[in-house]
Amino acid sequence: MKIIITGAYAIGTHLAKLLSRNNEDITLIDQDENRLSDIGREYDLLTVNAFPGSVKTLREVGTDSADLFIAVTPDQSLNLNCCMIAKALGARKTVAKVDNAEYLEPEIQDFFGRIGVSSIIYPEMLAAKDINNGIKMSWVRQRWDVHDGALVMLGIKLREACEILNTPLKELCGPDDPYHIVAIKRGGETIIPRGNDVLQCFDMAYFMTTKQYIPYIRKIVGKEHYVDVKNVMIMGGGDTAVRAVMTMPDYLGVKIIEPDPKRCEELNRLLDDRVLVINGDGRDIHLLTEEGIRNTQAFVALTGNAETNILACLTAKRLGVRKTVASVENIDYASMAESLDIGTIINKKTITASYIYQMMLDADVMNVRFLNSVNADVAEFIPKEGSKVTRHAVKDLGLPPGLTIGGLVRKGEGHLVSGNTHIAVGDSVVVFCHDIDLKRVEKFFI
Repeated sequence: MKIIITGAYAIGTHLAKLLSRNNEDITLIDQDENRLSDIGREYDLLTVNAFPGSVKTLREVGTDSADLFIAVTPDQSLNLNCCMIAKALGARKTVAKVDNAEYLEPEIQDFFGRIGVSSIIYPEMLAAKDINNGIKMSWVRQRWDVHDGALVMLGIKLREACEILNTPLKELCGPDDPYHIVAIKRGGETIIPRGNDVLQCFDMAYFMTTKQYIPYIRKIVGKEHYVDVKNVMIMGGGDTAVRAVMTMPDYLGVKIIEPDPKRCEELNRLLDDRVLVINGDGRDIHLLTEEGIRNTQAFVALTGNAETNILACLTAKRLGVRKTVASVENIDYASMAESLDIGTIINKKTITASYIYQMMLDADVMNVRFLNSVNADVAEFIPKEGSKVTRHAVKDLGLPPGLTIGGLVRKGEGHLVSGNTHIAVGDSVVVFCHDIDLKRVEKFFI
């Protein structure tokens, strides 16, 4: 597949690295030679030092034969313009990053679709969805819903109170049991578990289950004493915070702490009366205490500084907050934050890159997510007529190491998958992949 990316910034470079592992034909265009030189030395791709909005440049890099053209520069107008030119030159599919939520309105997306922009992505909205998933339950690090919760994947940090520790999984996760363990993060190691593996204290375990069994999972992992989230405090009133608040459930009480008085005024105009905007420094313990941090169940740090967000979450935890969420754009810091037991980590570039990544797959695939904490992909595939995955029971499919099928949704109902399960055309199948290329996985579904 021929892929052209414009913009060697955070999202563009991360996406190029992600795609280069598949040995795709990748071209990365940027005006800054320094940004290009670093990635060009480390990864197998072509770098072009040029203005990405130039018709001449786009012709010279072979845009007419591009399967996917991705514009992720910081300039929204340039991204849209590049996609329109690329489509006119013959690119099969185009993707533009924008920084205006209004462009996500269906009629606006339809308009841009007609003039050459196949898909529009707004990273702040994608991050907001992850934040809201992260604070739904104070006892869960990550939550991933399939088909509005017909299937649910829960990432849970296991403590001493967990009652299923040190027992072989074959005794816990049989065909009739209400959950499967699809992955375990132990220290720096990711384990795709088999029957003889056991869960240990301080593991990060990923459970696949159905919505009705969430209370049961909560009981067996010893988290029933965790208070449900009713109040949320957010540090930093940027666009991601606004999108998160606008899409939060109405029952949540929300406070935003923002140091810029002008931004506070703007937030008061943008948000409804249930949101209290406070002008102040979210690192000020006296302010946090005065504003009720000890009666807050979730703290979300969304400033532009990763170190500030990490330290603020550590402070919130010390003050008794069970659920903390930190925006951490530096991948190295993300790993450090997880080792510090921060809670849920939000990284816009990996979220956005995962969303774009699914566009290059030939199979009918949705909801591709890269889980940085376990260096794994989770994706929802829909098998086509005659595909390999529908020909045999799961145990006879010859699935490669590092791949596990967590569950499927059939006619709107979630089902866990055992070795004797037969997958049917039209099922939505959730796969969990560690150290295996999704392009290799998709061959089972097409």
